[in-house]
Amino acid sequence: MSRPRFHLAFPVRDLAEARAFYGGLLGCAEGRSSPEWVDFDFHGHQIVAHLAPSPEDVATNPVDGEDVPVRHFGVILDLASWRALADRLEAAGVDFIIPPQVRFRGLPGEQATLFFLDPSGNALEFKAFADDARVFAR
Repeated sequence: MSRPRFHLAFPVRDLAEARAFYGGLLGCAEGRSSPEWVDFDFHGHQIVAHLAPSPEDVATNPVDGEDVPVRHFGVILDLASWRALADRLEAAGVDFIIPPQVRFRGLPGEQATLFFLDPSGNALEFKAFADDARVFAR
């Protein structure tokens, strides 16, 4: 891999639920696991669902007219893959926090984005840029 991979550990309330969501719905291959955690291949990055049944408070910040969960993670896809994922999530009846849309329209940071929660309440964002060179544009 030409870019470094990130590693993210996050809490979940139930590992079977996490496996069904990340492995089943999102199609992330499962790696190592134990009775307390499971690794997933998240678009070439390593995410680890750790069993932690206590919920956390969720804070939001306003971003381009939407209340974006402060604590969230995700990946930047190419536009065609983002659209395919958005279609798959919509067909599965996912309840979006922020439905598939384009934000910062006409600005350097214009991006397709969507937000939803996993079964444990972790917020995920998937986004795409029409021009990948604009990911960090100001």
